[in-house]
Amino acid sequence: MAIEQLARGQAWLQEVLKLSGINVPVTIDPQRQWLVIETQDPAHVQALLGNQGTVLDALQYLANVNLNLHLPPEEQFPFTLELAGYRAKRQQELAALVQRVAEQVRSTGQEVAIPNLSAAERRQVHTLFQQYNDLETVSRGQEPDRYLVVLPKRDTLS
Repeated sequence: MAIEQLARGQAWLQEVLKLSGINVPVTIDPQRQWLVIETQDPAHVQALLGNQGTVLDALQYLANVNLNLHLPPEEQFPFTLELAGYRAKRQQELAALVQRVAEQVRSTGQEVAIPNLSAAERRQVHTLFQQYNDLETVSRGQEPDRYLVVLPKRDTLS
């Protein structure tokens, strides 16, 4: 089913880009199950990334909302858009950030705030922290100033 969803996403994204005046191919990365915008043209990359990936994040959000609209939860698919290696590089940066913050919280016993993450990145960081049984994450604040906080897990037995 994933390949069918990805093919639907590929066609949708290809049309959105074409309507935006950026007529570039979109391919499917079957290993990661990502939609890949195939361009290295600096003008296209800058236009589609925006400041700190905001445009790519917005396109990804639109893909997820539009392509999953009216589908039952079990048929919904999490679309991830890649452009010029940005998403893969950012995932590595977030994984390293999670490791550093986990070590800091464990060594100090104090909570640590992680600002400047998009909503998609906050979800990803929440997920990455699930591997740490002794730590928990919460989001605080309101958009556009919402941020993530990592803290030692509270003892649920007391």
